[in-house]
Amino acid sequence: MNNKKLALLALIGLVAGLYVHFDLGQYLSLQALKEQQAAIEAFRTNNPLLSVASYFLVYVLVTALSFPGAALLTLAGGAIFGLLWGTLIVSFASTIGATLAFLISRFLLRDWVAGRFGQRLAAIDEGVRKEGGFYLFTLRLVPVFPFFLVNLLLGLTAMKTRVFFWVSQLGMLAGTVVYVNAGTQLAKLDSLAGILSPALLGSFVLLGIFPLIARRIVDLVRANKVFSPWQKPARFDRNLVVIGGGSAGLVTAYIAAAVKAKVTLVEKHKLGGDCLNTGCVPSKALIRSAKFLSHVSRAQEFGIASASARFEFAEVMQRVQAVIKTVEPHDSAERYTELGVDVVHGRAKIVSPWEVDITLEDGSVQRLRTRSIVIATGARPFVPPIPGIAEVGYLTSDTVWELRELPQRLLVLGGGPIGAELTQAFARLGAQVTQVEQAPRLMVREDPEVSELVMARFRREGIDVRVDHRAKQFVIEHGEKILIAEHAGADVRIPFDGLLVAVGRAASLKGFGLEELGIPTGRTVDTNEFLQTRYPNIYAAGDVAGPFQFTHTAAHQAWYAAVNALFDPLKKFKADYSVIPWATFVEPEVARVGLNEIEAKEKGIAYEVTTYGLDDLDRAIADSEAHGFLKVLTVPGKDRILGVTIVGEHAGDLIAEYVLAMKQGIGLNKILGTIHIYPTLAEANKYVAGNWKKAHAPQTLLAWVERFHAWRRG
Repeated sequence: MNNKKLALLALIGLVAGLYVHFDLGQYLSLQALKEQQAAIEAFRTNNPLLSVASYFLVYVLVTALSFPGAALLTLAGGAIFGLLWGTLIVSFASTIGATLAFLISRFLLRDWVAGRFGQRLAAIDEGVRKEGGFYLFTLRLVPVFPFFLVNLLLGLTAMKTRVFFWVSQLGMLAGTVVYVNAGTQLAKLDSLAGILSPALLGSFVLLGIFPLIARRIVDLVRANKVFSPWQKPARFDRNLVVIGGGSAGLVTAYIAAAVKAKVTLVEKHKLGGDCLNTGCVPSKALIRSAKFLSHVSRAQEFGIASASARFEFAEVMQRVQAVIKTVEPHDSAERYTELGVDVVHGRAKIVSPWEVDITLEDGSVQRLRTRSIVIATGARPFVPPIPGIAEVGYLTSDTVWELRELPQRLLVLGGGPIGAELTQAFARLGAQVTQVEQAPRLMVREDPEVSELVMARFRREGIDVRVDHRAKQFVIEHGEKILIAEHAGADVRIPFDGLLVAVGRAASLKGFGLEELGIPTGRTVDTNEFLQTRYPNIYAAGDVAGPFQFTHTAAHQAWYAAVNALFDPLKKFKADYSVIPWATFVEPEVARVGLNEIEAKEKGIAYEVTTYGLDDLDRAIADSEAHGFLKVLTVPGKDRILGVTIVGEHAGDLIAEYVLAMKQGIGLNKILGTIHIYPTLAEANKYVAGNWKKAHAPQTLLAWVERFHAWRRG
């Protein structure tokens, strides 16, 4: 730190020290203002210029050094100088003080912050350059954060000083008027009874509703800005158009129809989306058949000398299709039409914030004018651009269901949930499966011991798990397909017959008009906390919106998208992601809700860990499934649950009790006090709560109780 910075710090420290030493804060209170009201008024009358200069200087100093008391000084401005002059003086004093605080923060801290958080700061600076003035105006108009924090934090960015000054001057003006006006009413108080005066009550009512009014003004300004290039229709054909017939789209349309809105649901392929046709339903059907075969191979564990099963892979895959057909009516056009949804098969494209063109199967185009739009176009498997991958051919989680002949040697690229589930299922169906993952372990979002249990089980079942292997190239040599992967600095050659790519999914963003309307996208559609895009009447939900790619999360988001789209500006709700569960349906099954240890450490959240091993549970022993564990993270010293991980049989079902507990604020003590049927796997939830209770037993009290019982024995 250079000498100039040290000198400035010393000066600030000196002033702060004097402020504390002489207890100057006592003068910045309502009581002190009232007690000195007559003297202040007399001084102002006799020395008008000096009183203005003194007040101005004190206000600038307090604001520049971020001392408490600026709000009271604003009230005092109204009491001393009246509404007009008070507003004028406070407006410039507050802006100058804020700008000085902004410059002090920049001078002292920006270089240090840039050195430690350069990449993050660069991204923030880019946003500030584009929309910084508008967001500063929003923060000034709607005081969500204390103004002194806004001053200090924006000083760390690349915002220009003149932009900061004039935007602050304009943005704080409305609030200044409100507070100065309140000050003029406070100055008229003769007794506590005066608080009930209509003028003063009106002033405080205005203070209370000002943030709501200001937010509405900001919303209108933003809407007018973004809608200005477009011509809004005079009337609308629909209340809502939903693009995409997967989980998010179906639920959105269902809710809209339930509240009697006129809604059109557009789907270009099959209703039900990925979940019904290529995801949840077919994968679980395949896993169930594969699990049956695994039980046959474990016959001796159940006291059966031998067992065998004959099957054709094609028949197993046919069963998968039969399951899809059985579930299909739940998501059918007929059902949703009966519910009041206008279902249209075609390709939708947004052509204006209120208009959607639908290209029908016969090539004709239907244009619908709608008040709101929900984008629910889902996601598709991501295929990495690895050299040679197209030449060897590959399957994805979308196309694997077309298989009718089992590959003898199957290579699965990817160690996440989809890759892990399909790896184990195909291995149990008889394929020699090699699973390749570039990370050091499978399922890297889970805690390390979870990955270790899953990988150990995979290897016992004959799966060749290759972690720390980075796929470099696919080649065909002498008619044989080979993956060349890098491991420990050397190339490894892995031959295979079939390739399944399961490295993740990418949001479907192209072809729906997002680019033409300038709706920002990254990996997903950019939305705010209400699921609104750049245009307040266009929403996104499900995989295309993120941050989670689960069917149940898509349905959860759909409620917010539907209600907000239909009832904003009367009412809208922030999407709540506080309690999101998920499961990976491998054996051992893995389920989680809330934080695990990895995330708690990354976020710097203090926690305690309580565990219970399922090898001790009677029902797990009886079922020959005595493996896995429960791990509960709680607030240190308290039973409030931060997160739960379950590894074991039916983990996805067992986690539901903790989802409810976290959502409703129920702690481990109440779970411990809840009766669980014996013998069930659900008893594990009670036992882990018991382990927490043992660890937090009141030892001092128990010692006294022990003495009490000893005394009673004589």
